[in-house]
Amino acid sequence: MAEFMLWLQRQYDLRPQFYLNLMLSITVLVGLWLMWRWILHLGTRRVEDTRVRYQWRKTTTYIYYLTNAILLGIIWLGDLTNLATYLGLVSAGLAIALGDPITNIAGWIFIFWRRPFAVGDRIQIDEHAGDVIDVRIFQFTILEIGNWVDGDQSTGRMIHIPNRKVFSDPLANYSKGFQFIWNEIPVLITFESAWQKAKTILNTIISNHEQEFRQDVESQLQRTAQDYLIYTPTTTPIVYTDVKDSGVLLTIRYLCKPHERRSTSEVIWEEVLEAFEQHSDIQLAYPTTRFYNIGQE
Repeated sequence: MAEFMLWLQRQYDLRPQFYLNLMLSITVLVGLWLMWRWILHLGTRRVEDTRVRYQWRKTTTYIYYLTNAILLGIIWLGDLTNLATYLGLVSAGLAIALGDPITNIAGWIFIFWRRPFAVGDRIQIDEHAGDVIDVRIFQFTILEIGNWVDGDQSTGRMIHIPNRKVFSDPLANYSKGFQFIWNEIPVLITFESAWQKAKTILNTIISNHEQEFRQDVESQLQRTAQDYLIYTPTTTPIVYTDVKDSGVLLTIRYLCKPHERRSTSEVIWEEVLEAFEQHSDIQLAYPTTRFYNIGQE
């Protein structure tokens, strides 16, 4: 090794300090890499929760790269004063030349500091909606819902969104704070149907479903009200009455979890259809045209 170093020095006229810095850099890189891999293995083996394991992996990776950058800067720049000067000059140049990437990094810092969303949350930003599956320095990734698929179910597409969007576009979070959303099911019956009876049936059906998570809704609402000014007159389900061209519209409005919107709608519709089959005076309506033949006397 010593002979190789002397050969390099004669060949390229390099100073001895260069070789020292090079050896220190290799030692730091190898040592930190081994430590990082050991920490990842330790976390993967002891943590069973997928979300916690993901956060552990991302956090340790960021710390690993940041520590590498700082230590290598200290080795090659001599001291912290030169390092700070160097980083200041580099930052000023990058801010001018790389506006969007710098803004993306600022967005990444904002996401981890203010936490408008986290991995696993269901969000909508601009026209894109989905479940957050990854957050990186320059972009975050969502698994898309909606679009051509009904009921807020997944399309299977992954959408990569620049982090700077959190500064410029409205962000809706389905999961943060109060973890329930309102869903509505329109039930249209004919004008000839006994709409009061139908409304009573719908109220009974939705009240039975509401009892399953009533306590959870109330406790979450109390916790959320400590951080946000949320005015909710009632959290109980209700059936609204309206009149449309083809019949009487009874709209079921109830709370459900964001990921269960379609499944709860299916269960409620099946119970509605089964209940209406038992009453001949209640008929579902559809667009119809009526003709009247007025005979001449």
